[in-house]
Amino acid sequence: MNVKSSLLLALCFGLALLTAGCKKTEPEPAAAAPEFGWQIDQFADLRILRYQVPGFEALTPSQKELVYYLSEAALCGRDIIFDQNYKHNIKILRTFDAIVEGYKGDKNDPRWTEFMTFVKRVWFSNGIHHHYSTDKILPGFDADYFAALVKGSEGVTFPLAQGQSVDDFLAFLRPILFDPVVAAKKVSQDSSKDLVVNSAVNFYEGVTQAEVEAYYKGIVDKKDATPISYGLNTRVIKKDGKVVEEVASLDGLYGAAIAKIVYWLEKAAGVAENDRQKKVIEALVAYYKTGDLEKFDEYNILWVEDTASLVDFVNGFIEVYNDPLGTKANWESLVNFKDLAATKRADALSANAQWFEDNSPVDPRYKKKEVKGVSAKVITAAMLGGDCYPSTPIGINLPNANWIRKEHGSKSVTIENITYAYDQSSLKSGFGKEFSWSDEVLERAKKYGPLAGNIHTDMHEVLGHGSGQLMPGVGPESLKNYHSPIEESRADLFALYYMMDEKMVELGLLPHMDAAKAEYDANIRNGLMTQLTRIEPGKTIDQAHMRGRAMVSHWVYEKGKAENVISRETKDGKTFFVVNDYPKLRRLFGQLLAEVQRITSEGDYEGARNLIETYGVQVDQELHQEVLGRYAKLNLAPYSGFVNPVYTPVIENGRIVDVKVSTTEGYIEQMLRYGKDYAFLKAD
Repeated sequence: MNVKSSLLLALCFGLALLTAGCKKTEPEPAAAAPEFGWQIDQFADLRILRYQVPGFEALTPSQKELVYYLSEAALCGRDIIFDQNYKHNIKILRTFDAIVEGYKGDKNDPRWTEFMTFVKRVWFSNGIHHHYSTDKILPGFDADYFAALVKGSEGVTFPLAQGQSVDDFLAFLRPILFDPVVAAKKVSQDSSKDLVVNSAVNFYEGVTQAEVEAYYKGIVDKKDATPISYGLNTRVIKKDGKVVEEVASLDGLYGAAIAKIVYWLEKAAGVAENDRQKKVIEALVAYYKTGDLEKFDEYNILWVEDTASLVDFVNGFIEVYNDPLGTKANWESLVNFKDLAATKRADALSANAQWFEDNSPVDPRYKKKEVKGVSAKVITAAMLGGDCYPSTPIGINLPNANWIRKEHGSKSVTIENITYAYDQSSLKSGFGKEFSWSDEVLERAKKYGPLAGNIHTDMHEVLGHGSGQLMPGVGPESLKNYHSPIEESRADLFALYYMMDEKMVELGLLPHMDAAKAEYDANIRNGLMTQLTRIEPGKTIDQAHMRGRAMVSHWVYEKGKAENVISRETKDGKTFFVVNDYPKLRRLFGQLLAEVQRITSEGDYEGARNLIETYGVQVDQELHQEVLGRYAKLNLAPYSGFVNPVYTPVIENGRIVDVKVSTTEGYIEQMLRYGKDYAFLKAD
């Protein structure tokens, strides 16, 4: 499971020292000069940052070569994520790239600025739907101006269908881009409507929710103790009146892009650090060639057991957040290497995983009797791809298959150089002062917030996602559209419950219980109030992580009212939520964790629906307006993403002897280069 920058680091938007997201407290890496430009662009509700790759130069030449090959494989799936997000995204992407490069008209026209803002938003979201809210992004210019842009571009090619005129091409794109009703929502969470029909995501074509559910009901073996991840890498369509799956593979769906991914993975296998890592890469290649999900399981088992390699990667159809039914995965990739010094804190958690499992407030029936293979590390990201780019995770816990986690363990990571980049770009933010109830709360956040945020992420990933067990016959599909918010809240609650346990001080993870208080302050503040900056006026909460955070904070707020655990206060006309009793708040977190684990273990759809719909969806509109107004005065962007470094091989006598890394490429420059170098799928 991914913790996106949009997740924990959005706990406070990755914007201030006060944030509950992962923040780095170690000294600045040697490679980081004070003048380094962390933020390079800001537009709409987005900002673009750089990240550095400290430690890369210390890798051996073969490790650098391995990073280079894996990075190329990570970039070759770019078209896949665009197509998965919406069936016309690639056509739109090619069109926008052509205009940016070929338009010869007046670029001082304010409408050109609006166009470029729109283009940059589409690049950022890997399509025309907002990367977080999944709402359709509407342009700030009209269709006539767009037509003039297309017709005023020279020396470029547009993705016209065979025999199609430019006017017909524009007529085709007009409703897709400008009509708010067409493909209005990438992922619909409205359970009162057909989730498949009302979602624009390109996992389904010509089928209804009922047809999809009936199809999988007919093929899923509920008695199988080691089930494949049904539907993970497929698209469901209707062919000759029959519901069938198109499978992503070398000779199937997305074959042209997968062929390039396979090419670079095979190069990577040739310079693997050891035989085990080579087998991991070869197993992934075998899966890509066939699309066989049993081979994907074989790869995952090998991957999770490879804990010795310094260089590591994620590559494939992994997370199911964008499927309204919670089974189909977006393509993503992350290339990384271990931060040996920072990994010591993760080691302490993984070494004590059984203690945390045994002492959780969960019903013993839902606990693992034996926690196996929980490995954890802190990593340096070297390349982001697919659904991890430009908006990236700050933590990962994989694999997602419950039986593999139970029998073979899981691998958890926290991405230190990404959280450090957030930190450095946010040092002058006024967010902390604006939303802190008191100087005491603010100073505690400044002192302990970065460390506490990192520990929260470690706990969330290393232990939270790997905790508990499902009852026989229960799968993640049981919770349908509520699977993701329930799962993320479960991992968060596990972390929150243990943040205020003396075990954290005993293990040397936290210096003082005030650090846990800082994390509690930030989580309550964000879940009840500050994450509302990410929602448009009048709308409810749709995004899975936000629903989970809202559910947790509203539940403990309501359940703690009788004892005044959390109070709503007003000062200088501004609203604040104040934690008055931290031990009692911890007790409430434990009670909710027990219930969320029960819901997960039993596959209780109605229980999940009741929790999320009651506490995680609705918005206090008056409070929302207040928060938006306060936030607007800070001139901050609530979402962040990154440009990647550029790796250039040094070749002597026909072989790579070194790889150089550069972190100077601009956002527009990078997007246009990717559009040329990694455009492998047809714009149908």
